[in-house]
Amino acid sequence: MYRAILPEGQIVCERYDHTDNGLELYDDEDRFLAFVPYSNLHALLDEEVYEEDGNDRSIM
Repeated sequence: MYRAILPEGQIVCERYDHTDNGLELYDDEDRFLAFVPYSNLHALLDEEVYEEDGNDRSIM
C-alpha cells in the first residue's frame, strides 16, 4: 500500500499510475480513488516506510 501526502491530508491507495500531469490512485479492488496533480503532491510513501517506528522523520 501507498500513502499520498497532500497539503489537505493523506490518501491511502493500493496502487498508482503516473500520468503527464499527476498520479491516478486506485484501491485494492482496482477502483479509481483520486487524481492528484504533481503540484499538490508532497510525497508518495510506501506504507512500510510511513509506519516504521524510528526517530528520523526527515522523510516526511
